[in-house]
Amino acid sequence: MRRLTGAVLGLLLLAGCSSGSEAVDVNNGGEFRFVAATPSGEVIPPAERASAPEFSGTLLGGGAFSSEELAGDVAVLNFWGSWCGPCRVETPEFQEVYADVRDDGVQFLGLNVKETSEQFALAFVERFGIEFPSLYDPRGEVALAFRDYPATAIPSTIVLDRDHRVAAVYTGEVSQEDLRRVLDRVLGEV
Repeated sequence: MRRLTGAVLGLLLLAGCSSGSEAVDVNNGGEFRFVAATPSGEVIPPAERASAPEFSGTLLGGGAFSSEELAGDVAVLNFWGSWCGPCRVETPEFQEVYADVRDDGVQFLGLNVKETSEQFALAFVERFGIEFPSLYDPRGEVALAFRDYPATAIPSTIVLDRDHRVAAVYTGEVSQEDLRRVLDRVLGEV
């Protein structure tokens, strides 16, 4: 019975990061757990938004980054891993959106978490032609700073408004159309 339970849990782990309906929580003491996915981003009313935590780290390939660099722009923070099936689908779509909006006051930042080697993350970025920067956060420290949203599920995406407040949160895979809709709405705010 114990082997059967272990096998079922193993299958659930494999299925969780390849499905669009669930995301895998990777920062709860090193164990995985499933959280419900949010299939579309609901924009949080401006009066109800909380400030995003400040964070910093090292970019993939080297160089320092601070969240202060996002000031004044709308920002899309995407928590991903090269090992994550839904990330392989959404990241190239994020690149397409980024290419269209980067000159409109929108910044994208990937946050690579729980990666066993920076080389895997760099190969992922190269394979999909990703031009926006990514932090290398193998221990998930930045994700933990956002644990209230919950960025500890992979993939997760958080949209920040120009005042560095959390405007929308996704757990699970994000469609390009929905991300564009949310960005248009947040960019349209005065």
